[in-house]
Amino acid sequence: MEVAPSAKPPVCRLMDYGKFKFEQSKREKEARKKQKVISIKEVKLRPNIDEHDFLVKARNARKFLGAGDKVKVTIMFRGREITHPELGEKLSLRMVDELSDISAVEKPPKVEGRNMVTILIPKIENTKEEG
Repeated sequence: MEVAPSAKPPVCRLMDYGKFKFEQSKREKEARKKQKVISIKEVKLRPNIDEHDFLVKARNARKFLGAGDKVKVTIMFRGREITHPELGEKLSLRMVDELSDISAVEKPPKVEGRNMVTILIPKIENTKEEG
């Protein structure tokens, strides 16, 4: 039952509660359908990666960004490689440059334990619109 107190005299409308709940659930389902779930995809590299391997990783990251996902670029250090974090940073910045046309940096390169992490997000005009 719905009451309109501002009306003179007050008016009451009878409703089918089952129909009301059904319509409400339909509206919620429609709203959920329009949402885009952004997931984080990860690309793992090592500091002494070869040129071709780097390009393959960059191409994968480009594909993820094109699909509208965030990309986490992780550079893994093993053994004494951690004593040269500048190599990892250089590699990270190279990846950022490689993907600068379709992405922006959300989080710049930062050492976390034995890994260096950079997070890239897709630029807004690139993401595919779901039709």
